[in-house]
Amino acid sequence: MAAPEISVVIPVYNESGNIQPLVKEIQLALAHLVYETVIVDDASTDGTAVELTELVRQHNDVRVETHHDNLGQSAAIRTGVKAARAPIIAVLDGDGQNDPADIVALYTELNRHDDVTMVVGERRQRHDHWIRLLSSRIANSVRSYLLGDGVRDTGCGLKVFYRTDYLELPAFDHMHRFLPALIQRKGGAVHSVPVNHRPRLHGVSKYGINNRLWVGIVDLLGVMWLKRRRM
Repeated sequence: MAAPEISVVIPVYNESGNIQPLVKEIQLALAHLVYETVIVDDASTDGTAVELTELVRQHNDVRVETHHDNLGQSAAIRTGVKAARAPIIAVLDGDGQNDPADIVALYTELNRHDDVTMVVGERRQRHDHWIRLLSSRIANSVRSYLLGDGVRDTGCGLKVFYRTDYLELPAFDHMHRFLPALIQRKGGAVHSVPVNHRPRLHGVSKYGINNRLWVGIVDLLGVMWLKRRRM
């Protein structure tokens, strides 16, 4: 089997009903590329594990990594990136709200510029509960102002980047919220591309004001300190 050009990494926690149709959409979107899908089950307690077993049985381009304890989204992404075999990574949420069809646009933008090392999606029309919209809008504004990363929607789960660059970043809980600033800290350029955003069809969001807005304050201060101490 040829080495993949791009690895799609999907962190999941209790996404039964969402992950199987998402994988099918990825297959349609990336049919013209050599790719693999790496799904990281972050100790789901619903039927996600059963669905993942079936996906692996049906599709030889799907691999699954499993956490025995719930370690969080950042740890799940890192596990997936470390397991990936391609030089370029596309990461997206497992809830189906990111549109896999947009991966191609981000992948193309990354390959178009020699100095760009990360491309992030920018959700222009959100389909979320007002609490999540409010907390996300405040968090994005605060992050953008304090970190100066110039990215309006760093919270978008859809991102494409080089595997080696990601693995050189400092690893910590919630780091996925600060990837553009961390990439810029090491000298990389970050571009944004408008992407589609869809309503969640199954399950419930894992984020709200308490774990999206307030819990990131300490991490934000830490990233500000890291940016002052450039590599």
